[in-house]
Amino acid sequence: MSIETRNMAAASATGRCACPLCAAPGERFVTVAGCAYFRCPACQARFLDPARRPSATAEHAHYLHHENDPFDPRYRRFLSKLSDPLIERLPVSAHGLDYGCGPGPALAAILQEAGHAVALYDPFFAPDPAPLDATYDFVTCTEVAEHFHDPAANFERLRGLVRPGGWLTVMTCFQTEDARFRDWHYRKDPTHVIFYRAETFRHLARRWGWFCEIPVKDVVLMRRPGMRP
Repeated sequence: MSIETRNMAAASATGRCACPLCAAPGERFVTVAGCAYFRCPACQARFLDPARRPSATAEHAHYLHHENDPFDPRYRRFLSKLSDPLIERLPVSAHGLDYGCGPGPALAAILQEAGHAVALYDPFFAPDPAPLDATYDFVTCTEVAEHFHDPAANFERLRGLVRPGGWLTVMTCFQTEDARFRDWHYRKDPTHVIFYRAETFRHLARRWGWFCEIPVKDVVLMRRPGMRP
């Protein structure tokens, strides 16, 4: 029996489920429309019962309805919450990766316009794995981390893609108020399966020995120690 299968069985039988990010024992948090959510007391993540995660086919079909026009000024303003503080910290002509770029890689376009080279990877829309064999001055992960079915493995992959002295940047809507979780718009997206707090990323950075900045709500900049090669 796989670890994930055992985790699903444990969640059903005991009301407890290991956190998919840090592996600490999660506690049953709330049930909404028959779907159980758990809370991690260690890293503060909230996550959906693994048995209720959508299939890859259902995920892809849902993503096709997203509107990520690289030329939409409103979407660019939204992304500027991450791009502005990142660009301020990058050296000239940095090389980065947009991880989970989606069908319209608007963030990559913004960073390229600022003079940086950006490779693309997305399991559905840019599935060529070649960019995952390199390392980068920065890696962006924008409105992607909440979709991770295996966030521990995904963040380890992201960690390995960043060069010493480089940046991992994440943009996701922070979960802040438990009382509003049931009716929270972000929870209602059927492809959102894990929700992070600012403390979740601080926890992750401490574990890695990285620096962590939160310049604005919903944006995290984590810097790997060391000098650029």
